[in-house]
Amino acid sequence: MRTILIWGLAADPPLGSVRAVLSRIGAPAVFLDQQGVLGCKLELVVDGAVRGTLRILRKAIDLAAIGAVYVRPYDVRQIQALEGKRSGDPAFDRALAFEDALSCWLEMTPELVVNRPSAMSSNNSKPYQIELIRAAGFDVPHTVVTTDASAVLEFWEKHGSVIYKSVSGVRSIVTRLRPEHRERLPDVSNCPTQFQEYVEGTDIRIHVVGEEVFGCEIRSDADDYRYPLLPDAGVQVRSYRVPSDLADRCRRLAAALELPVAGIDLRRTAAGRIYCFEANPSPGFSFYEEATGQQIGEAIARLLVNAARAEP
Repeated sequence: MRTILIWGLAADPPLGSVRAVLSRIGAPAVFLDQQGVLGCKLELVVDGAVRGTLRILRKAIDLAAIGAVYVRPYDVRQIQALEGKRSGDPAFDRALAFEDALSCWLEMTPELVVNRPSAMSSNNSKPYQIELIRAAGFDVPHTVVTTDASAVLEFWEKHGSVIYKSVSGVRSIVTRLRPEHRERLPDVSNCPTQFQEYVEGTDIRIHVVGEEVFGCEIRSDADDYRYPLLPDAGVQVRSYRVPSDLADRCRRLAAALELPVAGIDLRRTAAGRIYCFEANPSPGFSFYEEATGQQIGEAIARLLVNAARAEP
């Protein structure tokens, strides 16, 4: 069995969950800690094949010995070792060059990568991704992206209840438009903002791990259950038995987005209609795992181990 490479921060809960499983079952794994990026080096050669050596402190790893990779890197500017450093600083530029080279290898290696940077990039534009979701056969809420306050008002009046959120992959708090927001609408001229019809219903998060599917049902009075603004909003998470047809659609969506692991956000209306909001390419599954006891980290570890055991 070849080695599994884990890249990210030691304090990241999802990454920690997968590392713990790999350690428990004795799978060969190497942890590439972003905090130690200045002690790492990558020698990469592309000449019809992709080969090279990854050096983590004093340890050298032949890239050919890596059979699977799990990546959850953070923005290099958030790394404690680079605190206060910016472009032009030798340490910062070296760290950035290392991560760029590693990302290139992740794109080119034929081995399993959970998930490749290029596949994760669809989430960098919410309007783009929602069209991919629509193409995969899901219902999506009516959406407008605009810098025009009058267009927002027209959309608001048409749909009655509307939410707004970031158009990028940067996490934002989903919030419903309320009367007190009306005077702030001209602010959209400074930044393209995404507005969607508000869909009443029950939130469902589905994690796809290879062919495995894990469902969670979330009940909350908050606009965004991840950030309940009121202490009495209440967030209840429980396991959800995913109907076979919905599970198949989620697998197809993850495959279409080239994501071996995905967190898919849905909402079920009282009439049973399912809307899909987005597919998270690097899901923080530990929140749902802790709430339900579902073994999502174990499933990801199993996916990595099976890939590492396969013949190169």
